[in-house]
Amino acid sequence: MRAEGIETVRRILCVFPRYTSSFGTFEYAYPLTDGVQAFMPPQGLLLIAAYLPEHWPVRFIDENIRPASREDFEWAEAVFVSGMHIQRQQMNDICRRAHAFDLAVAIGGPSVSACPEYYPSFDYLHVGELGDATNELLTRLARDPSRPEQQVVLRTDDRIAMTDFPIPAYELAEVRKYFLGSIQYSSGCPYQCEFCDIPGLYGRNPRLKSPQQIIAELDKLLECGVTGSVYFVDDNFIGNRKAALDLLPHLVEWQKKTGYVMRLACEATLNIAKRPEILEKMRDAFFVTIFCGIETPDPDALKAMQKDHNMMVPILEGIHTINSYGIEVVSGIIMGLDTDKPETGEALIAFVDETKIPLLTINLLQALPQTPLWDRLEREGRLIHDEGRDSNVDFRLPYEQVISSWRKCMEIAYQPERLYARYQYQCDYTYANRIKVPVTPEQKSWANIKRALIMLRNIFWKVGVLGDYRKVFWKFALGRLRHGDIEGLIASTMIGHHLIMFARDASEGQQNASNYSIRLREASVPAE
Repeated sequence: MRAEGIETVRRILCVFPRYTSSFGTFEYAYPLTDGVQAFMPPQGLLLIAAYLPEHWPVRFIDENIRPASREDFEWAEAVFVSGMHIQRQQMNDICRRAHAFDLAVAIGGPSVSACPEYYPSFDYLHVGELGDATNELLTRLARDPSRPEQQVVLRTDDRIAMTDFPIPAYELAEVRKYFLGSIQYSSGCPYQCEFCDIPGLYGRNPRLKSPQQIIAELDKLLECGVTGSVYFVDDNFIGNRKAALDLLPHLVEWQKKTGYVMRLACEATLNIAKRPEILEKMRDAFFVTIFCGIETPDPDALKAMQKDHNMMVPILEGIHTINSYGIEVVSGIIMGLDTDKPETGEALIAFVDETKIPLLTINLLQALPQTPLWDRLEREGRLIHDEGRDSNVDFRLPYEQVISSWRKCMEIAYQPERLYARYQYQCDYTYANRIKVPVTPEQKSWANIKRALIMLRNIFWKVGVLGDYRKVFWKFALGRLRHGDIEGLIASTMIGHHLIMFARDASEGQQNASNYSIRLREASVPAE
């Protein structure tokens, strides 16, 4: 589906902002790859690009790959921007640069939808999802592309059904330069975790695409050159369990047809461990990773944050169950909770060692607008509006003690010896439970072999020769080589290198303690 009924032609420049360095963008892994420069293709802007009237020329620039140039701005008649809170500084910078060419600039996406006040300089604020506000924006630009006299705020009241969404314009993105492919199946989550803004932004009743749409999008990603891993960016893949069960057989058949050229990953609640019928089909569809918001191993804390569903199965048992289907668990962890104690950091390290989870995104609690947490802390007078802090929460424990505990946890959890021990467990247990996929002509192609050789060369040189933890690396690497597990060696080492290097910076105070922090840093992933 595209916007219709517009005859005027407008040239639209879609610009995605750089990321500030964060735990989840994996930038330290990029030098080990064969040319990766950015994390994932942004769904929102590529969806908007595909929705524009068919006769409107559109350019897409991801400034994590290259900055929008003077020629791009001179070509455009209007500029579209989208992003998250962590990209706020960069989005405002794009607006400033576009205004230097007297271009109207519209911003949409999760950050402006939650906090329109963050963006006073933009000409158009698109608040909400694809819908009537989108059509109104396009109509206004078709009528007059010049900058309005004052800011115009357009709010979506009537959302377009996801079954009518076009396939995102993946062809506009340099998909081979991304660490992961991305795809969206649903929007919204039925749970109301106190700290989460998803229900407030997108609703509690998940909206869904059809299985046929997902297969068409995977075909498009494959056609555009994506191989490797594709991440379902849904807030909760099993937000509608029946729909997930309906989708999975289609994914299994697609994987069989294409030769399992893509590994799949998603986000889901930990109670997926109670659904063996879903996990079995996910294994067959070659899902290899699930991000679970475990948040804390403390039952009292889970109850306080309204995340009781994490206690439907004992956490360790749930992780072990998921691993038994060949699926690695990635965990979200929050520090700075009201229930935290001085010994919480030590308990967290023990939890990391016990679960054998390699990758845990350990964040300080951050109160986001449109969340129950924000409302509660506002009532209690515990919101702190200071952009020099790592969190806007007035913790129960002293602020410096919480920051120090977070840094210590990052330092210990990602010591090379500890991390590689966890990866060794995953190789021996979790990865061994994956389905055995056939070796396809694509995998045996010279292009694929060359890609693997480039990554091995980079890994062996940058980690195995120049790295200061090379002894730990070689002990792990030689074991993988003896087992003929080149893929496991490459994947574990690339992610592991990022985790080790990022954690070192974090423990020295050079990184934000929250991916959602209002503490603005200059983007450290240069668009060059």
